[in-house]
Amino acid sequence: MEPITFVLFGATGDLAKRKIYPALYNLYIRGKLPAAFSVIGLGRREWTDETLRSNVEQSLRRFSRTKPDDEAALGRFLEAFRYCVLDIGREADYVKLLDLVKAREEELGIPENRLFYLSVGPEFFGPIADNIRSSGLGSGTGWKRLVIEKPFGHDLESARELNRKLGESFSEDEIYRIDHYLGKPIVQRLESLHENPVWRELWNGRKPANVQIVADESVGVEERAGYYDKSGALRDMFQNHLLQLLMMAAVHLPAHGGDGNVHVRKKRVMEALEPVRKEDAAASVVRGQYAAGAIGGEPVVGYTSEPGIAPDSRTDTFIAARLHVNSDDWQGVPFYIRTGKRLKAKATRIVVEFEPSGAAGSAAGSPAGAEPNLLVVEIGPNERITLQRASRECGVDAGFEPIPVETHPHGDDSPEAYENLIGDAIAGDPTFFAHWDEVELSWQWVQPILDAFAEERVPLFTYEAGGYGPAESDSLPEREGFRWWFDEKNDKIKKDPKERDRYVCQPNH
Repeated sequence: MEPITFVLFGATGDLAKRKIYPALYNLYIRGKLPAAFSVIGLGRREWTDETLRSNVEQSLRRFSRTKPDDEAALGRFLEAFRYCVLDIGREADYVKLLDLVKAREEELGIPENRLFYLSVGPEFFGPIADNIRSSGLGSGTGWKRLVIEKPFGHDLESARELNRKLGESFSEDEIYRIDHYLGKPIVQRLESLHENPVWRELWNGRKPANVQIVADESVGVEERAGYYDKSGALRDMFQNHLLQLLMMAAVHLPAHGGDGNVHVRKKRVMEALEPVRKEDAAASVVRGQYAAGAIGGEPVVGYTSEPGIAPDSRTDTFIAARLHVNSDDWQGVPFYIRTGKRLKAKATRIVVEFEPSGAAGSAAGSPAGAEPNLLVVEIGPNERITLQRASRECGVDAGFEPIPVETHPHGDDSPEAYENLIGDAIAGDPTFFAHWDEVELSWQWVQPILDAFAEERVPLFTYEAGGYGPAESDSLPEREGFRWWFDEKNDKIKKDPKERDRYVCQPNH
């Protein structure tokens, strides 16, 4: 990799402490940073270089997956860090920053390659980009890159305005929009899944019946009440993370999934996504808000009783939707997407249900009682890909036999999402970042639903914390003869003896 200057806006913040510093350190000790590099942390606090280094070291000892045990290597890593006090709106501070950047480049004998990481609120993206341009920070002889965090806009109009603003200072190929779900190793390996012989055999001659993408969270809003109550689950999770997972699944799961440019194909998926009119949103979208309940046996309050949340808040903490991708690969295959807070357990997964062998229906509706095969991509909290093959023998409860397709090659020592993404940004690899086309098309699809929510066209159901969300969300897959997989409330095989008996003595398929 080429030598760089890594300029971190928000160096005193929580994201830097928990994710960015550990990511840089793990890249460093694995030889995946340039031989010569400079890190300049920025913030309003009156820190010194030593203060920053001390905080970075504390961050590594607490949050890094690899704890510092080589003091000499740790010292060399920390020596790369400098601190500069900066007020985002003060132009003179950027001139001072430029002097420091140039001084370090000359000291290290490195080119003017500069990566600007904006670990700050989105309201500061535009002003920072403007000042990088006007101060000369972005006009050196080397390359420049801008890395920004979500949220990228609050709706379609604000996203377009933000992109227009950034475009005055950076070109599209210089902007790296982080979606940390795209940095997860299991998601990145979807690209090579079609090469697996088990996968090819599974897909050969079989059509998916449906695809489910679930991101359940057991936590509530925690300290994010101020942000979350203005966003809700649709903006916070669905528009970005879950639609990105849908794109990744749709472009990589077919047998020929590795062909062609990833970004072009992701854009085609979004263009083929059947739009939802605000007048019809209630037919394909279910929204909810958690009420009091229990998580892991511990009582928790409802959303409107959380600190910082208004008692009459109408913010959604749960979203489920049925989507259709009108493309050759996915014509007639429904996608069911769900995310919510204060659900039974944390779980993020993609499930591809295949039509049962020798049966024309789903597991829920097959007259022969045939169970389908499932391809399960577990993204969190554990990472693995398995084929869940139906297993039924007389006298034995119905269940699924998991057959590993691919597990994480590095086990517990696997790179974390931010390590992968920061490494890619430094290397100039945009594969696992969100391009503007994808972001804009995502907002275009979501905007009518936001409008429907604002006009109260979609009911806001309450659901008890510790469950699987509003009961009304079951209707989305049930209308087409399916059910949510791995939810106890929907698993008739486990919960209903009469239903179970239909399966336990059926021949294996």
